[in-house]
Amino acid sequence: MEKALVIGINDYLSHPLKGAVNDAKIISELLQVNGNDTTNFEVTTLYNVGTKSELLTEISNFFNVSADMGLLYFAGHGYVNELGGFLVTPDHKRYDEGIDMNYILKLANNSKIRNKVIILDCCKSGNFAEPVEDGSITNIKTGTSILTSSREDEPSKEVNGHGVFTNLFIEGLKGGAADIRGHISPGGLYAYIDQALGAHEQRPVFKTNVTEFVKLRCIIPQVPLSTLRKLIEYFDSPTDDFQLNPSFEDTNSNENEHKIVEPYADEENILIFKDLQKLRNVGLINPVDEDHMYDAAMKSKTCRLTALGHHYWRLVREGRI
Repeated sequence: MEKALVIGINDYLSHPLKGAVNDAKIISELLQVNGNDTTNFEVTTLYNVGTKSELLTEISNFFNVSADMGLLYFAGHGYVNELGGFLVTPDHKRYDEGIDMNYILKLANNSKIRNKVIILDCCKSGNFAEPVEDGSITNIKTGTSILTSSREDEPSKEVNGHGVFTNLFIEGLKGGAADIRGHISPGGLYAYIDQALGAHEQRPVFKTNVTEFVKLRCIIPQVPLSTLRKLIEYFDSPTDDFQLNPSFEDTNSNENEHKIVEPYADEENILIFKDLQKLRNVGLINPVDEDHMYDAAMKSKTCRLTALGHHYWRLVREGRI
């Protein structure tokens, strides 16, 4: 079972926000259902929680549940002083700004949830899991991933009613950060957001201590999984070449008026070649000594796995696809 707690706070007396609640609503909707319409996270969504006590109670209760995966998302203000970093609550006051980021990490470390994912869109959120002023450190225990919108000394900006970070996070969850299988992971989201931000002064931070792959959402894969699984059928080892010839090309037939060569198009080989072309389109195989798969077939050349193809070949061999 996967559970998520999604929090958005706009209503601060000083410096109210415009996009945090919008962001929380969209994140909540995306997490509940995968791109193939299967159910995903069981989500609790909180908007404009008024006090530190209320919010800390909700976060503490969340980490006290039992689940295979738990995701905490917060959009609001963040603050750092000599005492550490804080998720700011609307009732904040000097030296009681909100919830201590390192206390949240302690809750996550002590939780029975197998895999914890913490995502923060607030100023200076990169301070999460950083040493405090006295040098004390709260380690990130196994099974925890943290993705923040900015470094420990940077603001997190809003543009057009959304946080800059969360706007990219949303696009990543919709499919921009998906791998070839259609899986969207915390690491994939970080890479997607980091690249999309480009030279922007706001930089995301990713910290993790995991021993297994976790996915936050799935979409329909770029290549059918049934086709991906044929990698080990077409290539006995990841270093093998696959021999082609003209019989793999469906246009090499007497039904076409251009020049044809033997061996002529073969129905079984044509189906294999269509699979190989799909794998070529997503960067898993390349023709050898030719620019196009068509030329490799018509000239009886070979094709082989790319470095990425080696990776997916191993995933299939290990039964992970």
